[in-house]
Amino acid sequence: MSGIVFFRCTDYESTASFYVETVGAEVWLEQSACTICRYDNLLFGFCAGEETETDGVITFVTETRAGVDDFYDRLADRARGEPRRNDEYDIYQFFAEDPDGRTMEFQTFLHEVDPV
Repeated sequence: MSGIVFFRCTDYESTASFYVETVGAEVWLEQSACTICRYDNLLFGFCAGEETETDGVITFVTETRAGVDDFYDRLADRARGEPRRNDEYDIYQFFAEDPDGRTMEFQTFLHEVDPV
């Protein structure tokens, strides 16, 4: 079993829909006031709350630079800049914001990593 990261939202249904329809995640589990999404091996959930949590970064990792570029093509209107190489971490990445103002990162490692 893996872990799940949860975020409170004032409108969790529309936030989960954004991640499914725009980012490409799938609904893994619906609960009474939470939707848990899955993207590859990443589980993250959005639950009903009186305020929206925007702390933290949800990072989506692709296998190639082309994968990052594909995300950028879909999310350019939400991106904080074009994809770029980050020499410090040896990754190719860009940041964007979801409809709640939460930070999303899309990246690929430019060096070998062990499979997850």
